Amino acid sequence: MRDVVRDLALALRERVLPLLGSHAGRAHADQLAAGGDVTFKIDEEAEDLIEPWLRERAPGLCFYSEDRGLVGDGDHVLVVDPIDGTRPAMAGLESCCVSIALAPHRDDVTMGEVEIGCVVEIPSGVVFLAERGRGLVEGPEVRLGANARLDRMFWTYGFRGRPARPTVEVLAELIDASSVGGATFDLGSAAFDMTRLVTGQLDCYVEPGPRLVEEVPGMDAEFRRVGGGELLNNSPYDLAASVLILEEAGAVVTDANGRSLSDRRLLGSGGEYQMSVVASANGELHEKVLSAIDDGVERLRAAGCGLPPVR
Repeated sequence: MRDVVRDLALALRERVLPLLGSHAGRAHADQLAAGGDVTFKIDEEAEDLIEPWLRERAPGLCFYSEDRGLVGDGDHVLVVDPIDGTRPAMAGLESCCVSIALAPHRDDVTMGEVEIGCVVEIPSGVVFLAERGRGLVEGPEVRLGANARLDRMFWTYGFRGRPARPTVEVLAELIDASSVGGATFDLGSAAFDMTRLVTGQLDCYVEPGPRLVEEVPGMDAEFRRVGGGELLNNSPYDLAASVLILEEAGAVVTDANGRSLSDRRLLGSGGEYQMSVVASANGELHEKVLSAIDDGVERLRAAGCGLPPVR
């Protein structure tokens, strides 16, 4: 199974690599993805590889992908994001990855049942491969950072499909604290963001979107306004492989309330499946980031719809 996961990830990388930076890949496909996001031509090229590849190499596996949902049947399912970071890929930037997780196939299978997680950087070909209970079995040396100071934190978040003003309000304390002595980035790929903790390049990845939708009145409508009627927060296919990789490497991963993601359902992409996430290189930093998010959510809740409207 480990070889199948790894080989499919590398095959998808080979399919996409010649298309990086291609303006032809920016054309929109005729239909939205199963999760509601725009499907670009570069996504279609990658998706078209999966089913025939599995039919030839691993006919007993089914798969769930960002654009097609669940395809086939079998004892195990591959949760595949062929291009995590489609927009960086279209721009020819390095922050794009293939992400694949393997789990038992049941309707109610959870994130905590993922057995294998693989992330492959598309430009470089670097592989991060983890097996539950066995650690990181392939990849760069694990170099989790020891920094626990917010003012020294190098960290990342994402704005794709998220309303900017409420998101910044929640993250404002963290952004301001790390603005000079640390650094903040929006790199466009959850898988790339999270694996940067393994390499020691970043200290934290923060994505509070679903918590805002759940807890703050008016945010569901705001997220749908930006998402063209859809909620476009992180779905399981964005996170499944990277969460296992980080946990096996020794990082701390929870939702934005500090709860484990292990009981969250794996096969789905609508709003009820989406999840916030905070991933930190160490526990002390993690607690400080969660506290800052709590404060930010309270500020946003107090402001309510008082934030200036977008014109």
